[in-house]
Amino acid sequence: MLGLLKVGGVSALAWTCLVGGAQAAPDKAVPEKETSAKEAQAKETLGKETPAKADAARPAEAPALTRDAIEAATFVDGAKPKGDDGQASAKKGGKGKADDKRPDPLLVKVQVLLDRAQFSPGAIDGRDGENLRGALSAFAVANGLPAATRMNAKLFETLKATSTEPVAAEYTLTEADVAGPYVPEIPAKMEKQADLEALSYTDAREMLAERFHMTPALLTALNPDKPLDKAGTVITVAAVPALETGEPKPEDKAGKSDKAGKTGKAAKEDKASGDDKPAKDVARITVDKATRHVRAFDEAGKLLAFYPASIGSAEKPAPSGKTKVKGVAFAPTYTYNPKYAFKGVKTKEKFTIPPGPNNPVGVVWIDLAIPSYGIHGTPEPEKVGKTESHGCIRLTNWDARSLALRVAPGTEVTFVDD
Repeated sequence: MLGLLKVGGVSALAWTCLVGGAQAAPDKAVPEKETSAKEAQAKETLGKETPAKADAARPAEAPALTRDAIEAATFVDGAKPKGDDGQASAKKGGKGKADDKRPDPLLVKVQVLLDRAQFSPGAIDGRDGENLRGALSAFAVANGLPAATRMNAKLFETLKATSTEPVAAEYTLTEADVAGPYVPEIPAKMEKQADLEALSYTDAREMLAERFHMTPALLTALNPDKPLDKAGTVITVAAVPALETGEPKPEDKAGKSDKAGKTGKAAKEDKASGDDKPAKDVARITVDKATRHVRAFDEAGKLLAFYPASIGSAEKPAPSGKTKVKGVAFAPTYTYNPKYAFKGVKTKEKFTIPPGPNNPVGVVWIDLAIPSYGIHGTPEPEKVGKTESHGCIRLTNWDARSLALRVAPGTEVTFVDD
């Protein structure tokens, strides 16, 4: 994306960061790298068991998805959670029943704990997948455990020990939540997007899901028949730091309000004591193009955060080598220049798409010293790590914002090719 970083926005001018038309990435696991070679050995099964034992231990259907069920969920050797994307049925040639795709309380709990520990599983959905496995593997190695892309008893206990706070919370909808403003529909054509006043959420369901790092499907499953268009409605959500979409507060920019992994009472205690962790603690970022992950390290080389990412494609690859962060734009705009002739864009005039969470680069743009490239958010968080990008590094909006608050101009960024 050829362009210049602007105050309060970013000019997105080249093909490299165009979100529309992303292609599906290869549907195969890619070995982890960077933190330890042990991750490449991760072939463990979820509670290794024989098929007979697995069938006996596995319930006929997933447990009811309630707040209490999520809090009480625990890993048991020999038991295999549901939430496997219906893979068992697919292997048999079937389409899978609705129950095959029901979110699993244990996997919801694991994903929330990983998210709060800064090992992002992407959008929390209560189902197994590559983003979850990558986060588990990175967390295991970072905590001195054998690499494991599937849960085991020791890994679960270590993860559970990272936080004593509840993993699910109640949230009461406000008048502002209901009022929006919302955009009934986001046009597919970029020219039409430029006609909107803002690239806002389309409804409260989309907004609430993204605020609490969840898929809309999980939000609905947790809150069946609850009206999301009525102030006062009490819903169940993932207990994670809520996503903000606008300009950070002055104290955020000064590096005083990064409460990574802290919610509820713990966050309030930090605020009262003035013990907030400095935000500008990321000294080095690696962008692994093979495994589709972004890692953030401190000056001592400690892994601070791990994110799934969509990183370029064979047709429009991400860059190689080293670069640096030039700056950060929150609530960025996206400017299109017709000289680059994006496929499907017929206009011959330059236009600018206004900011908002459904902007092509999401809620934040981390500008890199390589012209036209950046690390940014996305209007489609569920696709991160599962689709290719058009050159740039695409994270979920909440991961991109979290990283943006922790970097400063000059932060080193290294692209890893293999």
